Amino acid sequence: MTGGERQGPAEGSTRSEHFGEEFLGVLLDQGHELPPHQLGPLVARQTSRLDGRETSIFLQDYGQVWLVPLPGDGLAAGEPQPIDGSDAGRAFREARPVEVSQADGVRVYLPLLDGGDQVGVMAVTLDRLQDDERRLLRRLASLVADMLVTKHGYTDLFFRLRRREPMSVAAEIQWSLLPPLAMSTPRVELAGMLEPAYDVAGDSFDYALNGDVLHVAMVDAMGHGLDAATMATVVIGAYRHARRSSVGLSEIYTFMDRAVADQFGPDHFVTAQMMRLNTATGRLQWVNAGHPAPLLIRGHRVVRRLQGPTTLPVGFGGHEPRISEVALIPGDRILCFTDGLIEERDVGGEEFSEEQLIGWVNRLEPTAQQIRTVARSLSHTLQRARGGITTDDATLLLIEWRGSATDDLAPRSEPASHPQGKADGTQPFPHRRSLTLLLPRWARDG
Repeated sequence: MTGGERQGPAEGSTRSEHFGEEFLGVLLDQGHELPPHQLGPLVARQTSRLDGRETSIFLQDYGQVWLVPLPGDGLAAGEPQPIDGSDAGRAFREARPVEVSQADGVRVYLPLLDGGDQVGVMAVTLDRLQDDERRLLRRLASLVADMLVTKHGYTDLFFRLRRREPMSVAAEIQWSLLPPLAMSTPRVELAGMLEPAYDVAGDSFDYALNGDVLHVAMVDAMGHGLDAATMATVVIGAYRHARRSSVGLSEIYTFMDRAVADQFGPDHFVTAQMMRLNTATGRLQWVNAGHPAPLLIRGHRVVRRLQGPTTLPVGFGGHEPRISEVALIPGDRILCFTDGLIEERDVGGEEFSEEQLIGWVNRLEPTAQQIRTVARSLSHTLQRARGGITTDDATLLLIEWRGSATDDLAPRSEPASHPQGKADGTQPFPHRRSLTLLLPRWARDG
C-alpha cells in the first residue's frame, strides 16, 4: 500500500484490512456478471492499485508442459513459460509464491489453486513487497482461481488457450467428463494425469468426497477413438448414478456391467477399479474388474501390490465381486493406473513392465513432496522412458491419506441414507429401468 502518514501498528493493521476488504470486494462485485474475456483486465486494474505492473495470468496447457499467458487489455504480453525451468513454473510445481528480485522491483509469481487443483499462475511486479501486499496478493490469487474455474464452464476462451496441439474428438469428450485433475483437503489429497493428453480416448477416472468417504473409480474402455470414448462416458455415467444412489461397491459394479452390456453388446468391455476410502479411519475398500492392481506406497517406496479377488471386466457379466480391504497409515499413497502405462515398449523395444514402473516410483517419490508434482513428474518421466511413444492411453491417479488428526473440524460422516436403505447404510439396487435414465436421449431412443 502506498501513500499516507505513518500509522501505529493497530491503526495501520485496521486500515490495511479495510483496504483489503474493498480491494477484493471490487472483484466480487464486478466479477460476478463480468464476461470471461474481461476478467484479466479487471485483475490488472486491481493490481495497479498496489502499484503493480506487468500483470500476467498463465494457464496450464492440457499436457502440463507449458504455462500460457492469457491475453487482455492491461495484461502483459509474453511467451508461454515452461513448467520445468521457469520462475512461473516453479510457483506452479511447488504450489507456493515465488519472489524474484529485479532491477526495477520484485516480480511475484503466485499459484492459482482451486481446491488443490492447479489452474495456473498469476504474476505481477511491484517496487517493493511487504507483508500487507503479500497477504492481499495471496487472497487475490485464490479469488482469481475460483473465478477462472467458474467462467471456464461457459466459454471456449480458456480451453482454446490451454490447447497447444490439435485435439481429437474423443479427447474432447474425455476432458469434458473428467473432474479436476487434483484435489486437496486436510485428510486426503489426489492427483491424476492422462496421456496422450490430446488424443486420450478410453481411459478415465472419477472421484467424489462425500462426508468422510472418498469414492474413486478408474476405467479403461477397450478400443480406440470415439467408440472407446463413448463407452467410457457411459460407464462413468453409470458409476456416478450408482454412487449417488448410495449402493455398495459390488452393486456399483453390477450397475456398470449392465450399462455396458445393454448399450454395446457382449463383445465390448471396460476394465475398472472402484474404491472407497474412509478419510477418518484410513480404511480402504476396493473391487477389481480385470484392472491392474494398485500399488501401495509407504515411506516413499512401493511396499506391495494391492492384490485381491477379481471379477470379469465390466460388460462381461462377471460374478458379484468380493470386496478387498486394507488399513492405511498416515502418509500412505495409492497409485492406480491403466495397462497402457506398463504395456508400451521402451526405446529398446522391450515391454515397459510393472517392475520398471515400480522402479521409477521409488526413484521419484523421495524427490518431491507435493502429490501433484509426483503425479506429473511420474507421467512425464515414464513417457520419456518410452521414447515419447504412447500407442495406448496411459493414465495414473495418485491418492494420499494424510490422517484424520490433521483435520481440526468435527468428524463428518456420509450423508444419511434413505429411510428404506439397507442396514449397512447402502441402498437397494436400482430398478433395471432406471439404467436408461443416465443415457443420452439418442442412446435411449436407438
